[in-house]
Amino acid sequence: MAIELHDVTKTYEAGQQPVLSKVNMTVNDGEFFVIVGPSGCGKSTLLRMIAGLISISSGKLMINQQVANDIPPKDRKLSMVFQSYALFPFMSVYDNVAFGLKSRKLAPQEIQKRVNDALVMVDLKALATRKPRSLSGGQRQRVTLARAIASDAQFCLMDEPLSNLDAQLRAKMRLELKALQRQLGITVIYVTHDQVEAMTMADRVLVLQDHQVQQIDTPINIYEHPKNEFVATFFGTPQINLLSADYAHRELTVNKSFRLPIAYPLAAGQYTIGIRPSDVTVAVNDRQANARVSAVSYLGDQTVIVAELLESADELRLVVSNQADVKNGDFISLQRVNHFFVFDQHGALITAESREEVATHAATLV
Repeated sequence: MAIELHDVTKTYEAGQQPVLSKVNMTVNDGEFFVIVGPSGCGKSTLLRMIAGLISISSGKLMINQQVANDIPPKDRKLSMVFQSYALFPFMSVYDNVAFGLKSRKLAPQEIQKRVNDALVMVDLKALATRKPRSLSGGQRQRVTLARAIASDAQFCLMDEPLSNLDAQLRAKMRLELKALQRQLGITVIYVTHDQVEAMTMADRVLVLQDHQVQQIDTPINIYEHPKNEFVATFFGTPQINLLSADYAHRELTVNKSFRLPIAYPLAAGQYTIGIRPSDVTVAVNDRQANARVSAVSYLGDQTVIVAELLESADELRLVVSNQADVKNGDFISLQRVNHFFVFDQHGALITAESREEVATHAATLV
């Protein structure tokens, strides 16, 4: 195990709510591990505690099976890549990459080899003499990556490194960064608020919310088996639909609009169901319409619609084929729900077993 956290907590003042509470996680050698969550949830604080830039209030940090709580940052064999690049404006690309190596008093030949090799890997060898001000955002970020590579650190910690880039360049850099990590075989802990980055880059994802770990799993399991409402809503575009439903007689009734048969028995009462927009089959201008289209967005290969249920004010986001020819104001019938989640009143998934029963039960709306 490369890095382990056991009940790690951070509190700035006694009696105050912890910034992070009892974080337990393991990052394996060579893994691309992503920490994701909304702003203010403690992502960067967690990363900085691992780096040694912020002290740990309680709990234990292990690096290569050694307790690392009191090990100075320079001795943790870590490199960091920041959102702000943190480049020296008066130094060339080469000197920025070499700076940390010179401070470690490595031999000049060793420094030259490491810097040149790193610049080749990030495709910046031809720009070695340039100053940061003459580089694009993507090129500046590559300089920070080259600096991390040249340090020959076993672990690389990245704090939202692509946030300052435009959408197109961000997508390109995601692919390059993941390919580079695989090539080098280094362990990466990557912080982001972007679910797309988490889903496309991670081997495993840690989801943070309300200063606590909500779930740790692979991207596909996070999406298909969320542990609670927050995780279900945080992942997926368009966002999952959450609807209040009453259970009785093996059925969930959604605001008198439709009923979903369910194979798994529940206690009578109110629940929340989660339906992914792509998991609903609709018919346009059907005689038994139970919703009306209020917005249509064409996205090339698919169409996203917002439909208002006729028996309530609830809105549903739905993904339909472009061939459906849906227009604003059309009446539609929600004919079939292929998969759905059932959450309790506290937002927790009922059980993994019940989720499995529900998911395999192709529920028909009546």
